[in-house]
Amino acid sequence: MDRRFLFVLASSRTDGNTEALARRAAEQLDPGVEQTWISLAEHPLPEFEDLRHDSDHVRPTEGNLGLLLDATLAATDVVIASPLYWYSVSTHAKRYLDHWSGWLRTPGIDFKATMAGRTLWGVTVLADPDASVAEPLVGTLNNSAAYLGMRFGGVLLGNGSKPGDVLGDTEALARAKSFFAREAPLARFPHQAA
Repeated sequence: MDRRFLFVLASSRTDGNTEALARRAAEQLDPGVEQTWISLAEHPLPEFEDLRHDSDHVRPTEGNLGLLLDATLAATDVVIASPLYWYSVSTHAKRYLDHWSGWLRTPGIDFKATMAGRTLWGVTVLADPDASVAEPLVGTLNNSAAYLGMRFGGVLLGNGSKPGDVLGDTEALARAKSFFAREAPLARFPHQAA
């Protein structure tokens, strides 16, 4: 299967540091690799309503939710580009992941089986020099991938606060050059043995 990347831009800021770092990493992909970029600020998703026990799920076919579902199902690689907000993913990213819960129960798409074996990646920029503060964000993405039987490519971390700051983070830019070239292992929950 040819690789098809979905870049989910989950910042409240257009052209922010996280997007800049994601675009630097994407520049390294082979020109034949399909890339779809969707900004959740420009394509906002509705609030997630948990209908597990209340009603039948219907596949969204229109609007931003239909767009994101179709793009997610078509992707071999999903990249969540979310700034570190309060030590985890942004509200936009969390809402997108919440909708995965509904898609698990949507007839006809078999979301869990479809996503199994595909790869989830993260890109984030934080303003703290201590990268360990991003561990909750990394855990959210790793555990989401593990639940679906996906591979987890890890999170490309950069540092910056003001727009453009990450372009001065030479270590992050160096890591971006080979970030997507790695073979991602199957994600595992922290309590699972390797």
